[in-house]
Amino acid sequence: MLRRAGAWRVLRGALGSRVPNVSRALIAHSSGGRGDAEPRPLPLSYKLLDGEATLPAVVFLHGLFGSKTNFSSIAKAVAGQTGRRVLTVDARNHGDSPHSPDVSYEAMSQDLQDLLPQLGLVPSILIGHSMGGKTAMLMALQRPDLVERLIAVDISPAPTTSVSDFKAYMTAMKAISIPQKVPRSQARKLADEQLRPIVQDTAVRQFLLTNLVEVDGHFSWRVNLDALAQHLDQIMAFPPQQQSYPGPALFLLGGNSQFVQPSHHPEIWRLFPRAQMQMVPNAGHWVHADRPQDFMAAVRSFLA
Repeated sequence: MLRRAGAWRVLRGALGSRVPNVSRALIAHSSGGRGDAEPRPLPLSYKLLDGEATLPAVVFLHGLFGSKTNFSSIAKAVAGQTGRRVLTVDARNHGDSPHSPDVSYEAMSQDLQDLLPQLGLVPSILIGHSMGGKTAMLMALQRPDLVERLIAVDISPAPTTSVSDFKAYMTAMKAISIPQKVPRSQARKLADEQLRPIVQDTAVRQFLLTNLVEVDGHFSWRVNLDALAQHLDQIMAFPPQQQSYPGPALFLLGGNSQFVQPSHHPEIWRLFPRAQMQMVPNAGHWVHADRPQDFMAAVRSFLA
């Protein structure tokens, strides 16, 4: 996963982040076990680019271990080329958003159902990559009135455990040990060296290291690693759904990726009967990073 070095070109902007948002350091308690009817939404961190209020806004949702900075360059390009408002969001347990033991897609969907109306951004166009794509799909299925159309980037409403290396990444990240009071550059070097035996792809290590932050001389991961590791199987799955989404949907797939298999297509068509599927040649799982121009062209065409 994340095999292509091009991913780092889009993600590198996140490395400037040093101190996480104070609210994220607090554990936000949620009522949302899977048995609860409605999880409690969390106040997500976001960045909103201004645009024409009469056009549906575009909302970018990142994947596991990502943050809103993953889409910074593309968000600016979409805003500039389409004139639309563009929102990038940190999912719960990621970036500068609060932490919670509830990592369910129901909870992540509820977070958006709470945020987007507050910002006056409904109905909106959801563009979600990987985990963010599953959040976008579930929100569209639960609240089609809030979603004008949907783009799922290299993900489907089917289990993805068999092609994921996330468990190994989490094991390596949890094993990291960095002395206090070392310079940031040295801390990054030490973390990189400790990750290398398990995470051999340089681009993957650089991506994971965007989550290394310093607080009062102590280095730690800004993602809620314990909760994500404990519920990884839940993140790799997708909540069973019966109702379909009636709006337009685009499934934008990496030509070199194994995340969306032909066996997933029937479930895509069942839940998203108006879905289009488009393959981006020479792109891995990170379609927007590997082939940004092709990604932008596909987005513009779908929004036209």
